[in-house]
Amino acid sequence: MHTRVMWWEEGKEVDSSTRTNQPRVLQFRLLQLFLLFLLVGLGVMIFSLNMIRYFGVQNLVPVQQSHFQPCFEEAHTLDTWVRPPSKLLHTMNDSELFWRASFVPGVKAYPFRRIPKIAFMFLTKGPLPLAPLWERFFKGHKGLYSIYIHSLPSYEADFPASSVFYRRQIPSQTVEWGMMSMCDAERRLLANALLDIDNEWFILLSESCIPLHNFSIVYRYLSRSRYSFVGAFDEDSPFGRGRYNPSLAPQVNLTEWRKGSQWFEVNRKLAIEIVADNVFYPRFKEFCRPSCYVDEHYFQTMLTILAPNLLANRTTTWVDWSRGGAHPATFGQADITKEFFKKISEDGTCIYNNQPSSLCFLFARKFAPSALEPLSALASEVFRY
Repeated sequence: MHTRVMWWEEGKEVDSSTRTNQPRVLQFRLLQLFLLFLLVGLGVMIFSLNMIRYFGVQNLVPVQQSHFQPCFEEAHTLDTWVRPPSKLLHTMNDSELFWRASFVPGVKAYPFRRIPKIAFMFLTKGPLPLAPLWERFFKGHKGLYSIYIHSLPSYEADFPASSVFYRRQIPSQTVEWGMMSMCDAERRLLANALLDIDNEWFILLSESCIPLHNFSIVYRYLSRSRYSFVGAFDEDSPFGRGRYNPSLAPQVNLTEWRKGSQWFEVNRKLAIEIVADNVFYPRFKEFCRPSCYVDEHYFQTMLTILAPNLLANRTTTWVDWSRGGAHPATFGQADITKEFFKKISEDGTCIYNNQPSSLCFLFARKFAPSALEPLSALASEVFRY
């Protein structure tokens, strides 16, 4: 019995000493590994330093250029917000364009020197055959006007870089006479012109229009007027009230229905009303179809409802409807005489700022391309430009 106990005790003693030595061996091995890594690290560091000295730091460590832009760069200055677009062509659709153009500052006073301009908006099919006459009209008045052209999308203008019409086309769409696409084009012109905060007066013209007076007279006439020149009449005839569709109610009642010339002039406030409209537009688009001729009723009726006190209730563009038909008379080379324009200037009186005036028309249409030569010959003497 004694022998078994001793063997058990001896076995116990041997096992205990073995367990005591195991942690010491593990610690020694970890120390060896640490020293090995330390030596390798020192070697790599020494090698890297030698390589840097030999090849240079730029070859080993490529530096990426930062794209960070500080918040005080020019892109965030006031000038960026008030400067007109450098290019008229853009990728905005009509909804985006109208939304952007309808922004109105809450503060009325401008924190910069603003020189109000006239936006001349040309609604055309393609070329401007009377462009040389307009070039004479605009000459010497840079900074007081802007030009915008809505033509067929397929038309590519070839104006020289020296022309006032150079690169003045806006993104356009196809227009059909008497359809809502005509008003779409007019709203598109207004919206693009509204992107220039200096534009204060907006005049719609065609390729067959001419200016009857020099630029100074036109600018003074529009800038001093307390009203916008939109013709809007309650015409009790088949061509007036006879075009009214009862489905336009309740937005438009028969007593509010108006007719007038397509060729208008509006101030900035009314231009924004036209572009921002989403109440009258869908009604007219659905219920004013041929033979309603929406371009003679939509803006005229809407503005009469929204701002009747701001309308002069007449147009500044002279036309001749005496020959009858769906379109006014067109005048060619043989029609252009001093007497012809004297008759226009003496064509009745009108009301200007609530006072009688003999100066009623600033522009006239329709003039054929053949009229350019005689018009140019009379420009200095008759039109004073």
